[in-house]
Amino acid sequence: MNLPTGVGTGIGSMPGTDPRETAAIINGELDFPHLAELPARGAGADMIGRMAAILVDLPMDAGVTGYRLAGRGSGLARRARDFLRADLDAIEELWDTAGFIGSGRPVKIQLAGPFTLSASVELPNGHKALRDTGAWRDVVASTAEGAHELVAEVTRRLGAEVIVQLDEPMIGSVIDGAVTPLTRFDTIRAVPVQDVVESLTQIIEYVDRPVVVHSCAAPRWDLVEKLRGVAWSLDVTAPDSAALDGIGGLIDRGDVLIAGVVPSARGGRDVRAETVATGLAGLVDRIGLNRKVLAQNILVSPTCGLAGATPEWAKSALGICAKAGELLGADPDAL
Repeated sequence: MNLPTGVGTGIGSMPGTDPRETAAIINGELDFPHLAELPARGAGADMIGRMAAILVDLPMDAGVTGYRLAGRGSGLARRARDFLRADLDAIEELWDTAGFIGSGRPVKIQLAGPFTLSASVELPNGHKALRDTGAWRDVVASTAEGAHELVAEVTRRLGAEVIVQLDEPMIGSVIDGAVTPLTRFDTIRAVPVQDVVESLTQIIEYVDRPVVVHSCAAPRWDLVEKLRGVAWSLDVTAPDSAALDGIGGLIDRGDVLIAGVVPSARGGRDVRAETVATGLAGLVDRIGLNRKVLAQNILVSPTCGLAGATPEWAKSALGICAKAGELLGADPDAL
């Protein structure tokens, strides 16, 4: 896995509706930037809606109660493609001006993971796609193909080192069989952890790029233990004993933790990069790991997406992540 070290990064979503302004903020604050999602633009711009522009041979549309898989192309898909094209144009224009194109600079793209997507979109009959094993397996295959095509486009446009992030905030509910069904008489069976691992591995192997799996919900350490060779982007602000064991195992085997520690919305307390870095050093000490892992295996991020933040805090949060990452990479023993 080749992820940059000594850096911070963002999760994906940002406030506002202007892709050029957002790209300027992200690339100005971060050495490991990401392609922004701007859900304030409406349907087709959020994490789930964007997949209407990415899925291959699996059309999506907007129904009365939300997004659904459709039999043919839709206005939603055209709208989502327009949003995605605008976001790609914005970052390409910025990179061209800055002289980054062809430099191999890392950039992260985000896609809704297949299980969160299947738990969120409906079939034409109104049931969640997750209810039908064949349907969610189709979502897995389509996500893999769409991710592969998006990686190719970003590489062509930017000449970048592309990292793929799969957003799976609902993965715990999927594994526990707790996804809300259409009616109380409906049933959506739990998907075994091993099936989740095999499906995500199918995508990881097909895209053939470094992959991050992100969830801002409670981490599923049973999944983290079984799905190896990826980076895990997790909220680690209040680790219990299970989290300490899980983080320790993840790092000890050589995988990367993108530590969600910077608040996604400004709170009442002052947040400083030095405090964030010192806190992560203390976390590593509690686990009993050598502090060198701070520079080699840990990146810094917000706890979740920044779509709900003020523009001012979104910019500040990314800057704090970047500075904290630099501190981890510079001299971990000095923290």
